[in-house]
Amino acid sequence: MRLAIGDIHGCLTSLRTMLDVIQPTPDDLIVTLGDYVDRGPDSKGVIDELLSLKKTHNFIHLMGNHEIQMIRALETSQDRSRFLSGLCGGQDTLDSYGGGFDDVPKGHWNFIRSAELYHELKEHIFVHAGIEENIPVGSQDQETYYYRRFHRQQPHQSGKTVVCGHTIQGDLPTDLGYAICLDTCAYGGGWLSALDVETGKIWQTNEQGQSRELHRNDLA
Repeated sequence: MRLAIGDIHGCLTSLRTMLDVIQPTPDDLIVTLGDYVDRGPDSKGVIDELLSLKKTHNFIHLMGNHEIQMIRALETSQDRSRFLSGLCGGQDTLDSYGGGFDDVPKGHWNFIRSAELYHELKEHIFVHAGIEENIPVGSQDQETYYYRRFHRQQPHQSGKTVVCGHTIQGDLPTDLGYAICLDTCAYGGGWLSALDVETGKIWQTNEQGQSRELHRNDLA
């Protein structure tokens, strides 16, 4: 299994339900697409869960724009104000730790800072937001990995399928054939979505502990 999990945004119940339903083995590849923090109720719990997963599974975590904003919030007052604004939901993240940046454990900062920009397989490219179609995946402007909107995604020159999150799609993922977006607004009463890129199977879970299954073919 090669599993991609969309934007979690502090939704620990959705994440735990997803892992309980799928039951990935240590040999399965799990790629989380970024945006672990902000807006949802338990960013700390999400990162604790992912750190535990990293110890036992073949696990890769990508950098989302909300992780970048959290890092940059330590660097300038302007970035801090943006992170703590209602737009980003950063105060929800800090509240899950105890209220301040100093309450975030070093291990969690290390996890956030060590996130990869993308992960590339033979037939797929995993990235948080998207990539420019005419630029090699490793040569993109870094802001593109974090912020590119899904409606701008075109077939990549590599011919590989782009698997991303970042741009909310509503109740179901959107599949363009050459790209699929898995952000279905887990934090806003929607679903956390995951895709096995080998089989096309899709799982969705929510903060009520509900789950459902479908297939890429069902998205057509």
